[in-house]
Amino acid sequence: MLPNIGSHPVLNAAGQNPFWPFPPLPPQPPVLLAAVPTSGPTTGGNTVLLIGMGLNNITSVSFGGNPAIVLSQDFLGLLAAVSAPAHAAGTVPVTVTTAAGTSNVVNYTYQGPVLPPTVSAISPTSGPVAGGTPFTITGANLAGATVLFGGVPAVGVTVDPTGNSLTGVTPPGLGAGNVTVTVISPAGTANVPGGFTYDAVAPTAATITPNSGPAAGGTPFVIAGTGLQGGSVTIGGSPATGVTVDPTGTLLFGTTPAGAVGNQPVVVTTSGGSATVPGGFNYA
Repeated sequence: MLPNIGSHPVLNAAGQNPFWPFPPLPPQPPVLLAAVPTSGPTTGGNTVLLIGMGLNNITSVSFGGNPAIVLSQDFLGLLAAVSAPAHAAGTVPVTVTTAAGTSNVVNYTYQGPVLPPTVSAISPTSGPVAGGTPFTITGANLAGATVLFGGVPAVGVTVDPTGNSLTGVTPPGLGAGNVTVTVISPAGTANVPGGFTYDAVAPTAATITPNSGPAAGGTPFVIAGTGLQGGSVTIGGSPATGVTVDPTGTLLFGTTPAGAVGNQPVVVTTSGGSATVPGGFNYA
């Protein structure tokens, strides 16, 4: 039969109730579950919320050995707000101490100031105007950077984990010649000394479409070829108007000038040379 611990409790030989009250548990050290946020500036002074258990009656809080200022404590011991102390950059252990002992560790990362990029060189320093040249830029603080060649974004930019170099592929140039290479990071910009030179490439011209039109001019045309960046066009010695070239340098668009009736030569001229379109253009 179970002992009656209700209105008529069973007493032991010493006249005590062995079932009530229960013996108290010894005090337990605090338990840390998280620090929010998990990072902050090396100067400290930012508020960090500590989440855990037993976080009341705190006697000290340590961030990598540096004491934090306790701003507030939840009476339930679940939350405590502290002001992070200054510390060198890096990840440090955070602990809480009460009269019952010292907690387990949670990590907190001190982040140094974000510095603007610096660049020292690009390799290679030149390549075809069509783009597609793999390049490497060396410097410092390049994390998160993008690269512009004469204002045109490079493709496939990847930054080394050290932030001291990046690689990518040149975009097509707008024409032969030297362009400014700019590295842009979240902290600033820097220009590569010497920039990058797009080499002049001799153009080729395969076709003109259409290959005929009125002598009064005004016929829109397309010339297909290669290396047409920065090109101009003459038909029968007269310059075409509205000339534009697609970024790949393989298509050139324009409008015919007025010309003499008959077949006239079509010549494309770039910084890399000239090319004559086979068959020319027929004015009717």
